Amino acid sequence: MSKNPLLVSINEFIDYSAVTPAHISEAIPELIDYARKEVDKYSGSDTPITWDGFIDPIQNACEPLWRAWSVAAHLNAVVNTPELRDAFNKCLPEVTEFSTWISLHENLYNKYKALANSNVFSTLSDTRKRIINLALRDFKLGGAELAGEKRQRYKEISEQQAQASQKFSENVLDTIDQWSYVTSDQSELDGLPSDVIEAARLAAEQDGLEGYKLTLQMPCYIPVMQYARNRDLRYKFYRAYATIASDQAKPDLDNSKIIENLLALRAEEAQLLGYNTYAELQLQTRMANDVSVVQSFLDNLANKSKEYAIKDLNELKDFAKDHLDIDNLEPWDIGYASEQLRQQRYNYSDEEVKQYFTQPQVINGLAQVVNKLFGVTLRKVNASVWHTDVQTYEVVNHNNDVKGILYMDLFARQGKRSGAWVGGERDRRRINNHVRLPIVYLTCNFASAQGDKPALLTHDDVITLFHESGHAFHALLSEVDDPAASAFSAVEWDAIELPSQFMENFCWEWSVIRAMSSHVETGNPLPRQLYDKMLKARNFQSGMQMVRQLEFAMFDMAIHNKQKALSIEEVLNELNLVRQKVAVVIPPSWHRFPHNFSHLFAGGYSAGYYSYKWAEVLSADAYSAFEEKAKILDDGTKDTLNPDIGRKFLEEILAVGGIRPTAESFKKFRGREPSIDALLRHNGMAS
Repeated sequence: MSKNPLLVSINEFIDYSAVTPAHISEAIPELIDYARKEVDKYSGSDTPITWDGFIDPIQNACEPLWRAWSVAAHLNAVVNTPELRDAFNKCLPEVTEFSTWISLHENLYNKYKALANSNVFSTLSDTRKRIINLALRDFKLGGAELAGEKRQRYKEISEQQAQASQKFSENVLDTIDQWSYVTSDQSELDGLPSDVIEAARLAAEQDGLEGYKLTLQMPCYIPVMQYARNRDLRYKFYRAYATIASDQAKPDLDNSKIIENLLALRAEEAQLLGYNTYAELQLQTRMANDVSVVQSFLDNLANKSKEYAIKDLNELKDFAKDHLDIDNLEPWDIGYASEQLRQQRYNYSDEEVKQYFTQPQVINGLAQVVNKLFGVTLRKVNASVWHTDVQTYEVVNHNNDVKGILYMDLFARQGKRSGAWVGGERDRRRINNHVRLPIVYLTCNFASAQGDKPALLTHDDVITLFHESGHAFHALLSEVDDPAASAFSAVEWDAIELPSQFMENFCWEWSVIRAMSSHVETGNPLPRQLYDKMLKARNFQSGMQMVRQLEFAMFDMAIHNKQKALSIEEVLNELNLVRQKVAVVIPPSWHRFPHNFSHLFAGGYSAGYYSYKWAEVLSADAYSAFEEKAKILDDGTKDTLNPDIGRKFLEEILAVGGIRPTAESFKKFRGREPSIDALLRHNGMAS
């Protein structure tokens, strides 16, 4: 048996605590070499043109590589060290080259075409027919029909894009990790929550410093912008965050050239494959399969929401002038002024609410929701993990069958990429009578516990956790036997946010909030009076929030729907043009938002950020099915946790993954086409 934990059988669990950078450097080339030989062997002319003849054997050969690489990429994101980064970056070109080699493999492409045109094809299940058709589409989009110099150039473009995205991500992480503000004057921190001040004191102490160390990590940055009375401190933090990885910060971590390079490579890739723009190329695999469809969708939302955003901003300006002595409301004042306005208008603060959401109780509340909706239980288990923060759960159904393994890594720390996301170590797969369980990572960046008290989550943190759980359960509750039809492999990218945004709605239900709240000192659940205040404030500044998301989505489409490369000056100009159209808050000229827009330049959302709003139409409409059948409780509140509708959502959306187009799955669940009405109603914008 190999001593390298990345080379164990794919049916075994990874010993995360044992994985070293050297293991990555050893395992990845070995697994690539094995997979390459097997692909060549089974795509040859002497193997049967059947599913079992070449598709299954090639999947068997490639799965260990993709599992090991998923582990390496995950560790690189959550426990980044110079040694781990070096090992990852050395393997990245080899992995990219192998992936491109597969997509360009002429014999393998011909094998798929032959199977699709054979008599065998009609005997396959609908799921396997769909997998083959999607594979043929992806071969074409992956350059399989290119020849000569174009083929070679496509290989080069693929490798250069992978390396550029990785460097973009590193520059963002390093800028955040390297920036801090240390002060010995506690009066500068006036207004900050006590737990944030204590965390800053401990951070300084750990570095051998006097006073308080503040950072750009979200558990520190957000409270500074929301609560700090010191306007200069807010400006300092706003400017630092707004210029991450840009020409306005450290020159050696500037993402300007990387953005230019990525946009040039993407435009060239699209034109090599016969498309006018990269946006046009990307939309070949989406529900919204045309740029004009996306643009009309975004314009429609902008037209319906901008008047609400203008009203929100004017109210905030008046409040800041009358109550905060801020005559000229600047972007670094908005978070602070908004929190003060909300406290005055609704008579509560985020800090007050946070005392009721302890991390253990919130996890218990999430477990109760998925148990009632989907009939599954979260059972904590001991497992090898990459950090002491990580908790591991088995997801168990009503028959006590384990459906999958969930790793939760919830807290921010040095060397961990910011944001929240879900990834997979491996997909569910049935081989004969054996079902291999899916393994999923759920990652967030919440503030960790202080002293002997449990970690406290804001209500926004709770919503984030529920959002990511939707992604996780999309994979964990799958009944799809072939990984190529799994949620993360075959669901259209602009529909992938449907389960995640759907789950957010339950964070506003009284029965759910009561069950998952427990005051950190008294243990009492959140009072009904405080909940009513939160509910009244639910759509506080929803207009401003809506146009902000539309700004991001419109900018994304603007820069990716170009036939030529853009300079960084042109990129910033496109952003300004979008802002003039939809934004109500215009940042200063030195603001460098694109340089930290990892969704676009180091994630999977290039020409796809509109997906959040597109899928929110689906998720809001899906949730309205629960609202329509809600029970009225004795206290007058509604209980939407309907197990029958939950089971239908499980069966028609979650369990089926990508075995059919999402439009069909939605119709199966809802009985009709999606409507935008629920989204507007949930945002307080219904006519």
